[in-house]
Amino acid sequence: MLMKLRIAVIDDEKIAGNRLKKSLEKEGYDVEAFTSAEPFFHRMAEEKFHLVFTDLRMPDTDGIAVLEHVRKFGEDTEVIVITGYGSIDSAIEAMKKGAYHYSIKPLKLDEIRMLAKNAAEKIRLRLENRCLRDAIAKRDSLTNIIGTSPVMQDVFAMIRKVADVDCNLLIQGKSGTGKELVARAVHSLSHRKNSLFVSFNCGGFTEELISSELFGHEKGAFTGATATKIGLIESSAGCTVFLDEIGEMPPSMQVKLLHVIQEKRIFRVGGIKPIDLNIRIIAATNRELKKEAEAGNFREDLFYRLNVVTIQVPTLAERRDDILLLISYFIEHYAKSFGKKVKGISQPASEILLNYDFPGNVRELKNIIERAVALTDHERIQVSDLPPDIRKLEFQTVEKDNFETLEEMEKRYIATVLERTNQNKNLTAKILGLPRTTLWRRLREYGFTI
Repeated sequence: MLMKLRIAVIDDEKIAGNRLKKSLEKEGYDVEAFTSAEPFFHRMAEEKFHLVFTDLRMPDTDGIAVLEHVRKFGEDTEVIVITGYGSIDSAIEAMKKGAYHYSIKPLKLDEIRMLAKNAAEKIRLRLENRCLRDAIAKRDSLTNIIGTSPVMQDVFAMIRKVADVDCNLLIQGKSGTGKELVARAVHSLSHRKNSLFVSFNCGGFTEELISSELFGHEKGAFTGATATKIGLIESSAGCTVFLDEIGEMPPSMQVKLLHVIQEKRIFRVGGIKPIDLNIRIIAATNRELKKEAEAGNFREDLFYRLNVVTIQVPTLAERRDDILLLISYFIEHYAKSFGKKVKGISQPASEILLNYDFPGNVRELKNIIERAVALTDHERIQVSDLPPDIRKLEFQTVEKDNFETLEEMEKRYIATVLERTNQNKNLTAKILGLPRTTLWRRLREYGFTI
């Protein structure tokens, strides 16, 4: 990690402070000098320093107070306390309060250089460790999405880009492609990761239930509303709200959702008091929502509000390179879950699955492997463990080497006739029923010596 160390020098003796400043600048550091603590506090509030050299005794405050302030507001800042009045007690106090070092004036150039170098190394290691922890956390957040194919790497890259950008997100993809997994990955990498991920299926309820569940209602708002109900959106303050199958949402609910997104506030059914919101909305659909909007089946204004960023989740047929990886993952998962010693899949069975179109995508593959692991009596899943309709594809997995193409058959037959006629091209053409020019062209194409 390359960085330019930012250093603050605080010394009420202006000449001593400037001397230290110039010495550090010669080493390539970015240095600012202060003659009292107060201006330093204001400057550090604007931009953090990596390292602070502070005099112990100053008119307005002392170096221990500076140290305490830095420890409170600059967790990545190291402090070196310097003084012309050294004592064991002050050194012990400074070190107890978290000082990086305690030095006695006058400081020697070699000592200054070594202190700054060692402090820079400590800070660099700390920041690198933090970046590594963040990278591991981000990697772990994507481990539930299996895939190494180029199209999935594009999806992972997009997830990482938009995770901390608190904008609305639309996830599109066929049923079973893993749209909710993508939404959960975005949430787990965002600053809302410690809050709830709230999921709601817009196609699973009637219009009245959607209104009540999403927006809530006041007591007496309608017959049977005997108490105030807090809706899912209102109760999700600070959270990520995942609206699955948004394309199925009734038109009247689309109007309400549009208002919520535009105003960032909500009215309960029967309510007159607006309630401010702090949520992130991620919507998903298996429809092509733009075409639905153009056809008048979905509000165009809502589509554009939701479609700030779109992630398109590929079908399993578009990421065939991941099929064997997914098979291996699901076998391991269900073998452990069912307590069975299934270690893999046979070559014929894997070839059938590699040639299958998977209309149900990853969800269908998952169900196929779950069934196979549950039923098999072998260490490896066999063709007989696959569903009957998929076993019908077995004939497609016969080795290509068992058959010849028409081109290969023609080439071999021409060679046989040529051999029988002692390479007589005219006689060969007559036997084959080909014009002589056509035979010559075929001979050139197949690499025969003419």
